[in-house]
Amino acid sequence: MTEFKGCGTALFTPFKDGKPDLEAMAACVRRQVEYGIDFLVPLGTTGETPTLSDAEKLDVFHCTRENAGGLPVVVGVGTNSVNGTLANIRLLNEADAFLVVVPYYNKPPQRGIYEYFKTIAGETDKPVILYNVPGRTGSNIEAETTLRLASDVPNIVAIKEASGKFEQINAILEGRPEGFKVLSGNDEDTLALMIAGADGVISVASNVVPALMADFVHAAQEGNFEKASDFDKKLAELFKNLFIEPNPIPGKAAMGLLGLMENSLRLPLVTATAGTESIMKKTLKKLYLL
Repeated sequence: MTEFKGCGTALFTPFKDGKPDLEAMAACVRRQVEYGIDFLVPLGTTGETPTLSDAEKLDVFHCTRENAGGLPVVVGVGTNSVNGTLANIRLLNEADAFLVVVPYYNKPPQRGIYEYFKTIAGETDKPVILYNVPGRTGSNIEAETTLRLASDVPNIVAIKEASGKFEQINAILEGRPEGFKVLSGNDEDTLALMIAGADGVISVASNVVPALMADFVHAAQEGNFEKASDFDKKLAELFKNLFIEPNPIPGKAAMGLLGLMENSLRLPLVTATAGTESIMKKTLKKLYLL
């Protein structure tokens, strides 16, 4: 079974004339491969997936797969219902693994979260990566629940932790079974979590700076935390500014400035304010990208 570690990229979905821009998507995926990213994650939060039709999801997935150069492709399939999530798994069944977010909006108790993930994983033989992002879902998967799932369900192989709850994440790192991976879901938390033993990150920033992020994470994987810290300091402003408006608004502004895709989003998301675009331009110039 593939191990998901290192630097994965939560890919943006480019749009042009109101439709997914597969030409830009292909070029961006090839750029990720060229600059050393370890695995690719289309159709997550960053990809504006709730706005995509099933046909568009398939187009984005196939475009990613065809240009991935053999890299593992993890697709976001999570919804807030078992039937909805399983429908996405059936639709995208050629993926290497599935990223499944904690069910949002309905705020289940921990026993409901446990049974939900156990049920989902039981319906596929592919690896399942849990995704904890309470700032978006309204629900947190507690360390005890994560560890129960990691121990009880063989194909639940990792968690993307974007809670920012370091005590909780450390408990997972200390109690996890052998082979279970912990991935940072926040770029700014990556160094601290990898020093504590985490295995990598699913990154937003690597859309913009794949080479820098790959070098940063690989240095941390090698235990060269002094070098990794240098990268972290260099990238800290980008990490912060990518979230001055809701993700992926600032990131798409950056990609537009770099000429990698149109700065286009689907409602209810809108393009960055002039102030945000100015900040992103300054940030890119400091990184010598403009």
